[in-house]
Amino acid sequence: MKLVQGNEAVVMGALAGGLDFYAGYPITPATEIMEQMARILPSRGGVFIQMEDELAALGAVIGAAWGGMRAMTATSGPGFSLMQEHIGYAAMTQTPCVVVDSQRVGPSTGQPTMPAQGDVMQARWGTHGDRASIVLTASSVKDVFDVTRSAFVWAQDYRLPVIVLLDAVLSHMRENVELPAVEGPLIRQTQTAIDNQPPFGSHPFRPFTNNTRTIVSGLSHDEYGMTRGAVGRQAEAIIRGQIAEVERDYKRIVHYRRYQLDDAKWAIVAYGITARAARAAINVLRESGIQIGLLELITLWPFPEQTIYELAQSVEGILMPELNLGQLVLPLKAAVAGLAPVFSMGRADGELFRPEEIAETVGRLAHQNVAISHVMRGGKRDA
Repeated sequence: MKLVQGNEAVVMGALAGGLDFYAGYPITPATEIMEQMARILPSRGGVFIQMEDELAALGAVIGAAWGGMRAMTATSGPGFSLMQEHIGYAAMTQTPCVVVDSQRVGPSTGQPTMPAQGDVMQARWGTHGDRASIVLTASSVKDVFDVTRSAFVWAQDYRLPVIVLLDAVLSHMRENVELPAVEGPLIRQTQTAIDNQPPFGSHPFRPFTNNTRTIVSGLSHDEYGMTRGAVGRQAEAIIRGQIAEVERDYKRIVHYRRYQLDDAKWAIVAYGITARAARAAINVLRESGIQIGLLELITLWPFPEQTIYELAQSVEGILMPELNLGQLVLPLKAAVAGLAPVFSMGRADGELFRPEEIAETVGRLAHQNVAISHVMRGGKRDA
């Protein structure tokens, strides 16, 4: 058992996932990740490099991945915005890499030291065009370790840039956790380009050329690696294939936690640091007689539409608290498909939700819902 900071858990999880290359640029509240990497990675035989900005950082990560290394970077909102073009490039070139984004209040410089959950839509839709996407989040230091390690698995298996979303509080908080030891020098298992396959991963890959040299290009290409910048049907087939691979493995990739949902008449859907307050609120509400449970999302994208739809069939209402003004509640409402009322509880002031705030909101909504139901049955509202 050891007292570990969230950003330290990122480093440990990445090393457990086989990381051997890190490029980054310092930015609050993710800077400790880079500082730890600078101290630890070279001593284990890996490569650390501080770049001039966030664009260069992810560019170096993509190059390292094509050189056979497991590579990542970390940033916060402003840097994450700058990385969007390279995230799209990594998606088009099917490059496995990991990007950690410790969210803070925006837009622009915003509140650099204050937590937010304002990048969840950007993590999915920030690049132009369609692409397959895997975005993970966490609500504890142990979670941070686990999802970071998993991110490297998903990146390699599906040849994607995988995003890990944290926040300022989770990055800097410390918890006593027991994590696997990551010791000794790296054992690099770099593959070589045999039979024109790129030097990473094992998933089926659409090569960029039939020749002995591989040209990695952001242009659309077909299954033979030929440039198809103006042939839409073949280019679309590649994108659809990548998306289908992720959707096919929905049950493998989409993770969540259920808490007190078996007999719940109300549900809270939450993620990240907000899920901690939601769980505490549920304990309070249960004591007051309200049957309520929590669905905590760990995988944000692909969005767990099927799970949400099934939940909506058994509850009278759903509340989503978020540290933004209502982002992930939009796909939540779509997934619920009108089966239950959905309520958004948002804030963008850099403060966390307190359990009592969530409990008070649920209590008020539950009371209103009972009153409305009574009127619909032909009765009268209570005064």
